[in-house]
Amino acid sequence: MRLRSAIFDMDGTLLDSMHIWTDLGANTLRAQGVEPEPDLYDTLKVLTLRDGAQYCKERYHLPQSVDEIVAVTQGQVETFYHHQVQPKPGVVRFLSLLKMEGVAMYVATNTDRHLAEAGLRHAGIAPYFRGMLTCGEVGAGKAESPEIYERAMRRLQSNKQNTVVFEDALHAIQTAKQAGFRVCAVYDPSAESDQAEIQALADTYIRSFEELTEVHPAQAPGGALGQNPASL
Repeated sequence: MRLRSAIFDMDGTLLDSMHIWTDLGANTLRAQGVEPEPDLYDTLKVLTLRDGAQYCKERYHLPQSVDEIVAVTQGQVETFYHHQVQPKPGVVRFLSLLKMEGVAMYVATNTDRHLAEAGLRHAGIAPYFRGMLTCGEVGAGKAESPEIYERAMRRLQSNKQNTVVFEDALHAIQTAKQAGFRVCAVYDPSAESDQAEIQALADTYIRSFEELTEVHPAQAPGGALGQNPASL
């Protein structure tokens, strides 16, 4: 079966960037003398930056406006995505192989567009993609709806039989699978506690994209996704 299209999550999948988010909310609260709940990140990880700020304001009765809270966190992430973020190991090679095979690729991310575009540019992988969709643009997070994957697939003029979704987060993998997509799960330390469930749920599981590129290009991604990058 021919692989015509691939939809990639960005943070934790393409980019080594989850660490900027895992501590962002807690650090912001502690800077104001507020001790966060132990599982704060589990709540914030499915929200946009603005929705996360709204949650923190209401949950912790912060005096700042949502706009002010966003501004505090925005500066940290702006610097990171514009000047520091790097692709995860094997990503550039794998995207290059797929491009050579004519596979159309799209990004589906929870991160705001201007940050995502900056991150992809700094990591040197923006040219590989036909386009990008964000959860904010489609009006629903990945935990709520598969709309971001459905819309990306339509823009790629493909179908679920010929599309693979690459994701690192359990809630996103669950949503994509429930919608009928094939999923390649990518390990990220931020989802360490979910790995057993992720491995059981995903069609394919990799610790690193290097697993898909360490063999001869004509065979990559090998047994994981098929006989070559564009077939399953």
